[in-house]
Amino acid sequence: MKNDLTIPVDPETTHWGYFDPARPAVTWIEPGDNVRIETVSGGETMLPPTPMTTLPSHREVIAKVTRRMEPGHILTGPVGINGASPGDVLSVHVHEIELLSDWGWNLIRPLSGVLPEDFDSTRVLHIPIDGVARTAALPWGVTLPLNPFFGVMGVAPPDHWGVQSSIVPRAFGGNIDCKLLGSGATLHLPVFQPGGLFSCGDGHANQGDGEVCLTAIETCMAGVFSFEVLAGAASDMPGPWMPWAETADLFITFGIDVVLDAAAKQALRAMIRLITSRSNLTREDAYTLCSIAADMRVTQLVNQHKGIHVVLPKSTFDPNP
Repeated sequence: MKNDLTIPVDPETTHWGYFDPARPAVTWIEPGDNVRIETVSGGETMLPPTPMTTLPSHREVIAKVTRRMEPGHILTGPVGINGASPGDVLSVHVHEIELLSDWGWNLIRPLSGVLPEDFDSTRVLHIPIDGVARTAALPWGVTLPLNPFFGVMGVAPPDHWGVQSSIVPRAFGGNIDCKLLGSGATLHLPVFQPGGLFSCGDGHANQGDGEVCLTAIETCMAGVFSFEVLAGAASDMPGPWMPWAETADLFITFGIDVVLDAAAKQALRAMIRLITSRSNLTREDAYTLCSIAADMRVTQLVNQHKGIHVVLPKSTFDPNP
């Protein structure tokens, strides 16, 4: 695939741990342009021993980026998309994902994860990655096939929200951590700032639903994206002003809340609205369809606000003619 532009990861293109509505775009592109965005993952304490290799750009970012909101993710961007305005939807098409490092890291940290009372010692595990075979060699002898995706993809928040941590997923996207958002997926985000101002990072070579110990296999990645602007569509999103996604075969709606039950209700209501907006089914029919054909999955449990995603095969109902 032809890339119209590459955004390298360096101190000028990086913001560490936050989404800032006042941060200007590092570049502007047209809808439909392909842009390759490079990212790195992990501060100095996450860098691996030899013979694993650290990208020079990774070391430069660690050495020179001093404005940080920690803990938080190293993000590249934002990218401004000409024509995107508040109230629009920015459809983010993920075309390709490239593994940039021969290693990833996993962290257990005291007072974090799903079982903070059970694990009170820090452990940083460095995991070798074969970027060609797309596998990881786990220390107990298993070779794991990889499913890379970006844990964080988001746009700039509204002005009145101010600077937001990259840890907590919100309406602007951010740390959604859904493993279905790899190559071939499209993430739909409401636009709050002119240009949308898209950033990404938190490369995951592999993650289980829940991300229970706190992290996935975190690694450096590059993604090829293109963007589509849907004018005035934010108020009509399945979950009003909340992200949703799709693949070739699936619809995916999200719920995000400090209470898991509340997140589940958000995601389910969003899926019901999506079904009724795209078919002749009643709300009752859509509710029934979700009960017999949709899966409710725990996206993550470790980002302060918990996540649920509802997954429905597109083949389960006929869209409106």
